[in-house]
Amino acid sequence: MSKREPFNDMQIELFSTSEGIYAINSPVRVKILSMLRNGELNFDQLVERSGKAKSTVSVHLKRMANEGIIGSKVDPLDARKKIFFIKSEYLGKLSGKKVVTEKIEDYVTSYVDSSGDPYEFFRLIFLTIRVSLIRQGIDIDPILYEAGIKVGETLYSKVKDPDINKLAENIAMFWRTHNLGQVEIESLDPLIINVSDCFECQSLPPIGRPACAFDSGILKAVFSAHFQEELVVNETKCYALGDNYCSFTIKNKDW
Repeated sequence: MSKREPFNDMQIELFSTSEGIYAINSPVRVKILSMLRNGELNFDQLVERSGKAKSTVSVHLKRMANEGIIGSKVDPLDARKKIFFIKSEYLGKLSGKKVVTEKIEDYVTSYVDSSGDPYEFFRLIFLTIRVSLIRQGIDIDPILYEAGIKVGETLYSKVKDPDINKLAENIAMFWRTHNLGQVEIESLDPLIINVSDCFECQSLPPIGRPACAFDSGILKAVFSAHFQEELVVNETKCYALGDNYCSFTIKNKDW
């Protein structure tokens, strides 16, 4: 009998389908889905990159297809092959590791000791919920990212301008007037945006990874609409990484 993997070392990923939510804890499936989140792949590519036997990969693909987590289509270059893709919604992941030990009371105290700014109160609500989830090993960044995209799609009509410099100024003004942080354009080619006093992560404890999924979603939607092509947003600096500000590089996904 194989040794069961301790929960503390397991990574469980959550996917939502029309039939419900599936918790994926198989290391093989987690790896397959991780690869497919970066783009479509055919069977041979999945086998090669996973390092698993064809029979093993085939069994997992068939089960996830039956569950509605992934889908497939005929490879236009070879009708004998299939191309696989994710057809469900990625919700996040669970981990048994406690990466945050700070007490929630510390966040409440910080607001009570402040001036009572209503913006700070809503920031407190957001951070308290997020830290509580992180303490339990629950990562909701994919949900925050998708929510950010929805907000960005609506926001674009308010800040749009054919001049990229004016668009950047409008974004900076929106961030400033809504107490979201101070936006600075570091570069236009490549497009790099820095945010100080970031509402999303400035008060988070160090968690070892970028934490501005909501902001990333907003920036992706706004600049994708402006350039009329799908762009990707990479957060290279973050308060949650121990940096003094957040930095986002926005570029073509093929760049």
